[in-house]
Amino acid sequence: MALTGDGPPISAGLESARGPRGGGAPRELNNDVALAAGGDSSAFERLYRTHVARIHGLARRMLGSAEADEVTQDIFVRTWQKLDQFRGESAFGTWLHRLAVNVVIERRRSFAIQRERMSDDESALDLATAPQARTDLAMDFDTAIEQLPAGAREILVLHDVEGYKHREIAALLGITTGTSKRQLHRARMLMRQHLGGL
Repeated sequence: MALTGDGPPISAGLESARGPRGGGAPRELNNDVALAAGGDSSAFERLYRTHVARIHGLARRMLGSAEADEVTQDIFVRTWQKLDQFRGESAFGTWLHRLAVNVVIERRRSFAIQRERMSDDESALDLATAPQARTDLAMDFDTAIEQLPAGAREILVLHDVEGYKHREIAALLGITTGTSKRQLHRARMLMRQHLGGL
């Protein structure tokens, strides 16, 4: 099954992580979910096109551009495999988003996150003390997020971009709410430095 179809590639037009949350009329969306759960690949293609921008934005912000396309595809493959588990207790977009967050977190853990987090403190110290070359153009928000240490980036995206509460982040990542708050503060400070104090 081709997930991208003959339309634009996944990376086209994905400047915003806040893509459509529902997309289309609710009845049509629910019908597409039911059809896709029954194996209708055309219905799944419509669901994919409705939600791909938001899911790709989440993956890009949490993992960086290099991993975003692959992880986005993995998320939609898993969605196809798990559609029969969607019970309609929440909106399909909400269910898909939760699945996406779980896949992204799982992927990060598989990349030896513990080693990366141990080096985060050194990276943050280097970023905070290194003189930054001033350019005429302000650094792009997405680029600034990608330059954050992995732990700080993860918390910033979940809290400030995706709207999760600290207690939800703590449960998702297996950390304390205090750790979540500290990482968010650290991420915001580094973002200010990257963006030149804006």
